[in-house]
Amino acid sequence: MISDKYIQVKEVMEILHISDGKAYAIIRQLNDELKKKGFITVAGRVPRKYFNERFYLD
Repeated sequence: MISDKYIQVKEVMEILHISDGKAYAIIRQLNDELKKKGFITVAGRVPRKYFNERFYLD
């Protein structure tokens, strides 16, 4: 399922305990990093695998 592969703003907010504005900024930053690596991105969501690689969550 597509929602299993991508993380969206609401879930980022809940995981990191941050505002929606900050969650959007983080997703934008992660998508910019992926674009520089040559990947195609979708606004407002980022691959869950990449999010987990970039954030240490205990």
